[in-house]
Amino acid sequence: MRDSELIIGHVVAVSGAKLTGTLANFGRPAEDHDYGQDAQIGSLVKISTDRSLAFGLISSLRIPRPSSPPNPTDACMVDIDLFGEAMFDVDDGTLRFERGVSVYPGLGEPIRATTSQDLAQIYARPLAANVAIGTLHQDRTLPAYLATDHLLAKHFAVLGTTGCGKSCAVALMLRSILEEYGHGHVLLIDPHAEYAQAFGDMAHVLAPESVHLPYWLLNYEETVAVLCSSDASHDSEAAILKEAVLAAKREYLGDAADETVTVDTPIPYRLSTLIQFVKDAMGKLDRPESAIPYFRLLSTVESLRRDERYAFMFGGLSARDTMAEVLSELLRLPTNGRPITVFSLAGVPSEIVDVLVSLLCRIVFDFALWSDRERAAPMLLVCEEAHRYIPRDTTMGFEPTRIAISRIAKEGRKYGVSLGLVSQRPAELAENIVSQCNTLFAMRLSNEKDQEFVRGAIPESAAGLLSSLPALRTQEAVVVGEGASFPMRIRFADLPEAQRPLSASASFSAAWGGQEAVGDLLARTIARWRRHGR
Repeated sequence: MRDSELIIGHVVAVSGAKLTGTLANFGRPAEDHDYGQDAQIGSLVKISTDRSLAFGLISSLRIPRPSSPPNPTDACMVDIDLFGEAMFDVDDGTLRFERGVSVYPGLGEPIRATTSQDLAQIYARPLAANVAIGTLHQDRTLPAYLATDHLLAKHFAVLGTTGCGKSCAVALMLRSILEEYGHGHVLLIDPHAEYAQAFGDMAHVLAPESVHLPYWLLNYEETVAVLCSSDASHDSEAAILKEAVLAAKREYLGDAADETVTVDTPIPYRLSTLIQFVKDAMGKLDRPESAIPYFRLLSTVESLRRDERYAFMFGGLSARDTMAEVLSELLRLPTNGRPITVFSLAGVPSEIVDVLVSLLCRIVFDFALWSDRERAAPMLLVCEEAHRYIPRDTTMGFEPTRIAISRIAKEGRKYGVSLGLVSQRPAELAENIVSQCNTLFAMRLSNEKDQEFVRGAIPESAAGLLSSLPALRTQEAVVVGEGASFPMRIRFADLPEAQRPLSASASFSAAWGGQEAVGDLLARTIARWRRHGR
């Protein structure tokens, strides 16, 4: 049996929150010691101080001057990053665990392996609202908890390469939270139609064929992105469109229109009114060549009205104020037993995807901004494939989308809006936005740039855990930040097959090795292609 107070080494250097130690027992027969199982990258160790126990994570192991082959006389060194301490509580005689270190170990102090009892105390169930999402890597009998309010109120990010279990981890966390707190308000942007089955009856699933987001909800920048050309006549078309939209909104309001109405005010207007305004303005021109921007704008509007792929936004002959119904459906107000909206972008034309994401993100924030603060319903926006919307390269992506997500990241906490970012390309994410995510779930990352990005986003005290990123197994993650009591390496709990997102890779061997079943596959695929193709 392992000695609960096993000494694995001694402190030989102290530099701030970093310790260096010599490893004991190096070179002795394996049956005489088991320090090798406790002195590993990411292992948790403890060192006594005058008034406390300091806890740290092993970040590196090395033999400075190895023999060839190494022998028992070689010195073996260990580097440790301190992350917390257990102070002795004089009132009740217990140890109180806290982040940070106030009393540092002295030179020569023994470095001890932690026990299951230590782990149970350090990673005990938080007193505040919490959910269990899996088990600790060091001891699979101990549950891993998240502090719900800290996780959501201060944003989070789930980062990991394709195939590491990222989508299942997101589904598991959201299910765990919503099963515990059934009146949530979650909007999940799902680029690949993966999550519909993951939440079962808990989810309200929306897709282009089942939703109507009226064009008049778009702000000016979004409207310009949809209706104006991207060539030399762009600025001219945008100026014409601005006047036309404002005139159409004022006509819709009639006598109720006042100076507070702007081109960005979410007020219905009729496309027929906009078209007539453009035609009237074009008729007043002196030179025919000046009419080119007007013709192009009219052509685009008419084209979108006829295109079935855009029916979810430009369909319908009349304009009516459906803003309350749209917000109710998107934001689950009321929840009606379905606290999460999964918005699938799979059938959305590529030309308008960025505009639609911008609209959804902006709606979440603006609703919270203008809500009565005392009665506001906290909301969570989850962005899958976040690198598509907030790329590190500012010349890429859609600027209004970046602005909308950035506002949530920087100001959302004040208004009860939480942000969850999910990406398999961390290095391509806008660093200033990710830095606002105070809980980070780092799953397997094999790309060096992605690893460097994650290292720069987390505190140095978790460096020992990050060393394991390339070797993490599927379903494993390093969790650091406000949502976790202390940095931890966990294994997410298993999800039943029926609750897993549709993100698994195709089984070529099963499909190619079994009986071929084409049936009406061709006819159905072609029909969908022609109906939604882009």
